[in-house]
Amino acid sequence: MATTTTAVYTVDGMSCGHCVNSITQEVGTVAGVTDVQVDLGTKKVTVTGEGTVDDAAVRAAIDEAGYEVRD
Repeated sequence: MATTTTAVYTVDGMSCGHCVNSITQEVGTVAGVTDVQVDLGTKKVTVTGEGTVDDAAVRAAIDEAGYEVRD
């Protein structure tokens, strides 16, 4: 059975439902990702995956959606 991992990213620039949908769709295409939860209030994106999810790929997907991960 694969291990489930969770990572949380703080993302700048999100302000509406469209932002949530864009990030959810882009990050959802990353290999291994099983769930994406976006919280506009806290600017947090929680990514759950099977096994090890490529952090760089998640960051690139958020960037592709038009938003920036705050380090």
